Amino acid sequence: MPYTYPPAAPTISGDNITISRFLKDPNLIARRLREIAEQRFIADVLLTGRYDATGGAIAYEQGESIYSDRAPEAVAPGAEYPLTSISEGTEQIARTVKWGRDSEITDESIARRKMDPVNRAMTKQVNQMVKTVDGVALAAITSQVTQTSAASSSWSSGTATILRDVLRVVAQIRALNEGYDPNTIVVDDITWANVMSDPQIANLLKREDGLAPIYTGNFPSIAGLRFLPTPNIPVAGTAFVLDSTQLGGMADEKLAGPGYVSAGGSIPGVEVKTIRDDNKDLFRLRSRRVTVPIVIEPKAGWKITGV
Repeated sequence: MPYTYPPAAPTISGDNITISRFLKDPNLIARRLREIAEQRFIADVLLTGRYDATGGAIAYEQGESIYSDRAPEAVAPGAEYPLTSISEGTEQIARTVKWGRDSEITDESIARRKMDPVNRAMTKQVNQMVKTVDGVALAAITSQVTQTSAASSSWSSGTATILRDVLRVVAQIRALNEGYDPNTIVVDDITWANVMSDPQIANLLKREDGLAPIYTGNFPSIAGLRFLPTPNIPVAGTAFVLDSTQLGGMADEKLAGPGYVSAGGSIPGVEVKTIRDDNKDLFRLRSRRVTVPIVIEPKAGWKITGV
């Protein structure tokens, strides 16, 4: 009997078969989880470095100066150049933690509610992963960044000088003369609302282009700073001004194990796997991330308290 090579792709019809095919393909699951997670993770936006924690730990140097220990000296003709030592940062070691969770999706729920239980399970898993990993990363930043100044007054008072508070901190970070250039400010959701509605800032924004927060609900970059809100700041009433290019990074460990697929994109450390359990007529949807946040340059960040 004649046959065609390569054979035609199988045709699929019916919601149940389509959803089952989706759940059996980890690459499709990974792509969908990445789409959700990339909109939420703030840890990977603040700690932009990407490191491999081979063996479950990573060694790094913290707070290394960009200068040699001694300044250049005048050298007489024919004289020997003076030596200078090159100090290294404080050596640190961080161990990874495996964060993960399974969800069960029964055949009955798929038959009765189609794709809805799958979407809900993925969204909730990603939300919980974001909350956990972001909380750990922000706690690490909070503990390592020790430079602090107080706001002139509460940013909800209506008389606060928010922009001045922020720009003064930017100036203090740059005055360290260590090559830091702050580009991000992180606040909680309530503070975000206070900043967006602050009348002094609103009066400085252009109205003609229709990009002001009152029209878009989004806050533009101001003075080169991107404002990012998150509900996971461990200390309420604190804003963080930082240089996200130098503050630190996320060290992810790649584990062995069949069936896991990386979500890829800006969060390659997130892995997913689907497991069919025919004994119970259900799918198990698993997501995990084996990671540890590390702060390499604590002086690249500054806290503003009392906001």
